[in-house]
Amino acid sequence: TGAISSLQRQMEIQESEIRRMRSEKDLLQKQLRDREDQIQAVFDKFCSLTEEQRQEEVTAMMEEENLNLQKIVTEQESQLAEQNKLISELEETISQLRAEAVTTRLQLLKHKQTQKEMQSQAEALQHKELQTRVALEQISSKFERYRNKVIQAVFSAEGSRDPVAELTDNEVLEAMQ
Repeated sequence: TGAISSLQRQMEIQESEIRRMRSEKDLLQKQLRDREDQIQAVFDKFCSLTEEQRQEEVTAMMEEENLNLQKIVTEQESQLAEQNKLISELEETISQLRAEAVTTRLQLLKHKQTQKEMQSQAEALQHKELQTRVALEQISSKFERYRNKVIQAVFSAEGSRDPVAELTDNEVLEAMQ
């Protein structure tokens, strides 16, 4: 979950970076439109001058404005290319982060499934252990009763003597034979 949260934060940061770049791009395009409007205003101003003055000033202004516009267009194209490159890189990183998030989620689901299976197996083993203990207790109890009956039968027979101390299984077997 921590890795997913981290990946989501990184995606949000990169998406905000993309939004910032796009707004800068929009601002540059607006500035270009503003320049075009200024040129139109200058052009309208020159329309009111005499034809010869107008020709000279228009030519000089147009050349100057063309140079300025070419410079601005070159700068904006350069910035736009950089921003487009950065946007592509960010989108690629976002895709990778999304893929990592999906992979992490799948791993978490597999881990949870494995954990459930292991827990189920552990519960089954505990149940079997309990059944085995119960069976062992029953067998031990039957064995002890059988042993006591064998001891009673051996030592209640004619000619047998009572044991002096606690008997081992081998002693009981010898006495029985």
